[in-house]
Amino acid sequence: RSSDLAKVNATKIQIQSLDAALSLYRLHNSTYPTTEQGLDALLRRPEVGRIPQNWQGPYLRANRVPTDSWKNDFIYVSDGRDYTIVSLGADGQEGGSDLDADISSKDL
Repeated sequence: RSSDLAKVNATKIQIQSLDAALSLYRLHNSTYPTTEQGLDALLRRPEVGRIPQNWQGPYLRANRVPTDSWKNDFIYVSDGRDYTIVSLGADGQEGGSDLDADISSKDL
């Protein structure tokens, strides 16, 4: 049970790390990557949608976008002005409770 709780906490830390990278991206480009551009925009200059002219990435230290503690990709939704990052939790399904609950950047 404590190892499961550690996975929840590690996933929250990953989301906070992505938050920091997205803040720096926005500082340079006056917008967040859109849903279409995705979190890959933190690694490579986007080639779809509005192309950022001041991209100064990569904005992540690792050469990849992190996954949550259960090895699932984060869900990223953005209109360029605001964003949400979600992990579907231990069960990998929307909703759920306790360890299966979704973890959202809006709740941190």
